[in-house]
Amino acid sequence: MPLHHPSSSQHSQSVARVQSLVNQMSPSATVFSAEVVPQAPEDPMFGLMAAFKADDYPEKVNVSAGTYRDNDSKPWILPVVAKADEIIHADPNYDHEYGPIAGTPSFRNKAAELILSSDSPAIKEKRVTSIQTISGTGAVHTGALFLAKFFPGNKKVYVSSPTWVNHHQIFTNVGLPVAEYPYWSEKTKALDFDGMKAAISEAPERSIILLHACAHNPTGVDPTLDQWKELATIIKQRNHLTFFDSAYQGFASGDLAKDGAAVRYFVEQGIELVIAQSFAKNFGLYGERAGCFHFVTSPAPDASETAKRVASQLEILQRSEISNPPLYGARIVNTVLNDPKLFAEWEENLKTMSGRIIEMRKVLRAKLEELGTPGTWNHITDQIGMFSFTGLNQKQSLTMKEKYHVYMTKNGRVSMAGLNTNNVDYFAKAIDKVVREVQ
Repeated sequence: MPLHHPSSSQHSQSVARVQSLVNQMSPSATVFSAEVVPQAPEDPMFGLMAAFKADDYPEKVNVSAGTYRDNDSKPWILPVVAKADEIIHADPNYDHEYGPIAGTPSFRNKAAELILSSDSPAIKEKRVTSIQTISGTGAVHTGALFLAKFFPGNKKVYVSSPTWVNHHQIFTNVGLPVAEYPYWSEKTKALDFDGMKAAISEAPERSIILLHACAHNPTGVDPTLDQWKELATIIKQRNHLTFFDSAYQGFASGDLAKDGAAVRYFVEQGIELVIAQSFAKNFGLYGERAGCFHFVTSPAPDASETAKRVASQLEILQRSEISNPPLYGARIVNTVLNDPKLFAEWEENLKTMSGRIIEMRKVLRAKLEELGTPGTWNHITDQIGMFSFTGLNQKQSLTMKEKYHVYMTKNGRVSMAGLNTNNVDYFAKAIDKVVREVQ
């Protein structure tokens, strides 16, 4: 049967019909309309960073980003990290092959020892399972995903008010609702410990309680060791599951054991818990995304079997999310943690970073007091770690940016790492003026 060839007029009509259909399928016809997918607001932190870069004011100050800077406001590659980098690249067996789903075993083991201590009863009794993650954010997400699927208790996560801004989104994204417990007292500029205890006590039994292991973000206010012990008692009585977020071990005080004391005490008390661990701050590996998620079960005859079962499910979750974790940052951490000399040098690097921040706290407080800035400023030195809740309100914080080119979050939080001997005087004077001029 001969093929039928359309006439020129038929072909033109066919083309016209197709073009008409195409015209009808304009961008406005997408199923992803503005009603379905609204424009999301810009991330406030990254928006501040972009605005700072675009600002050509010579005395501008950036105290918004949670990254360490040296006294010249420059990123600091830890000397021990530079050495580890050379060792890795000199290794004849260095390659870019896939790693295990759970990550590098030696890295995971040393990461667990770092936060729990090498003589931890949980490690000795094989009650711990660890999985390598995409930094601390990935660790929180992995933990959230695991709890959303398997936690049999009250699937509501109780976080401090305030907490790290990303906590809310990470948990709600996997279907875990979030509630807040009191933490920061505007009146005392310190920890509202009574409010915190009461809220955790009143939370439904077997709830998820998220705690910052040290250097609370954003306030810089931590419970004392005695207060941690009280919290452990309450949590144990209420059968809550503790979720520790540890982003600043060693970076807060310069002492790894001191910064890990809360976690270690809870484990010693036989409390079942999970830990999100980041190496972004204490190794300066912000962009390398090295972290770990640890599950620590309570002492029991079948505890090691529990850890194995949890490990198997964590691997399935990891496989479906990222298949296997990135290796480079973990290789750096692994190299340092497994070499006694490099480890000792790392501890000195930690003291350098934490020491500079502690010194900036002292200098800032002294300058504010010399200026006679209204209010009390002892909270600046009472706080610890990278961040400080200055006590400035939203209007004052915005004025700092708009009038004095000081870039900080609107809740009054500043990164102490953004201060140095070159800008702390200007910063203190800006605070003094804002506190006097803006209520």
